[in-house]
This record gives sequence, structure tokens and C-alpha cells, in this order.
Amino acid sequence: MNKEKILNMLTEKGLTDIIELIEDAESGHLEELELVESVGLLFEESLNKEVIQLLQQLGVKIIYVTDDEE
Repeated sequence: MNKEKILNMLTEKGLTDIIELIEDAESGHLEELELVESVGLLFEESLNKEVIQLLQQLGVKIIYVTDDEE
């Protein structure tokens, strides 16, 4: 999935905070992002994977932290 399609899907779903993360990554203001792997960024698993891959392509280092609830 290309960046434009991802952004369109996020816009349709009203996920402006995720769009802002992508914009921050594009402008170089987001270098690292800590995530709980079991939670991710989005509920929709396939879109979550696409957004994480896009962020990595934009140079964001994804750091997975442990989920203390497991």
C-alpha cells in the first residue's frame, strides 16, 4: 500500500493523530516511536502494519516495549 492510500484511509477514519505522526516523520521531527507490540498504533491489524512500515521507511526507529499486563 502506498503512502497516499494509507493517508486516505486514515483521513476517512478520522485518525488525524496518526496522520500527524506520519507528517512528523516526513519532516524529521519523529526519530523514534515506542510501541507495545501487542497493542500497536491502530485496532485494524492490516492498516496498523502498513502505518508502521511507512514510518520505518521514513526513518523512524520503532522500539517495542514489553506489555506489563501479559
